Amino acid sequence: MLMRFYRVFYKFVLSRRYRVNIEGLDLIKTPNGKLILPNHVSHVDPQMLAVEIYKYAWVVPVVSERFFKIPVVGFFMRKWEAVPVADFRRGNKDPNVMKNIFAGVNDALAKGRNCIVYPSGELANGGFEKIKNKQAAHVIVSDLPEDAQVIGVRIKGLWGTMWSKAWSGKQPNFLKCYLKAIFYWFANFIFLCPKRNVTLEFVDITKNAKLQAQNGRKVFNEFLEDFYNANGEEDPVYIKHFFYFPRSKRKLPPNLPRYVKT
Repeated sequence: MLMRFYRVFYKFVLSRRYRVNIEGLDLIKTPNGKLILPNHVSHVDPQMLAVEIYKYAWVVPVVSERFFKIPVVGFFMRKWEAVPVADFRRGNKDPNVMKNIFAGVNDALAKGRNCIVYPSGELANGGFEKIKNKQAAHVIVSDLPEDAQVIGVRIKGLWGTMWSKAWSGKQPNFLKCYLKAIFYWFANFIFLCPKRNVTLEFVDITKNAKLQAQNGRKVFNEFLEDFYNANGEEDPVYIKHFFYFPRSKRKLPPNLPRYVKT
């Protein structure tokens, strides 16, 4: 009951700032367990995905262990039975990280739950997705239960938000962004927040994902990159934070790379 209330309340909160269009929604309404592989544009897209998917099925996210230490956020991570991952950027090395991720995801899928895994493991550096040499998604897909679906998600519209690297050219601090978002929400009297258009496109990539996984990690990661970047590089969109401010004139930081297909 608590989680359902949270889902409805949080959807209302996000709807004040984001106008979300969902394509392929029927794919997440089926009862079987699904491995959901989204591109990772910003810190806010996991929040959107969880809220939208939880309406139809339990969501188990695979997230950095640091989120478990944030008040309130950590509470809901535990309620969701999220799978924690060692934060290598902060020097937390776990030799069993892949084993733990694989076990956590398989347990969730066996229970018929939707498991969200970000193949890149980090926020995008540009208006495109690069998986590089990451292995989590490949390891999981290589040995998925037969009845489990693989759903790819293309997220568009969040490149340019303060939750993304397009805002300052650096990794945004989750807690600072969260506190700012709360302030902006009330400063705009809740109902006057300037809105950002966001698209979540769900695509069943089960057959191709399992096939490409057999060809090795490099081929599999390139397959995912081609899927996410099918529409080319996304241009940043900067939306003003206060309804009474003029249009934002912010530009993309020069240190961020542009898309080059390899």
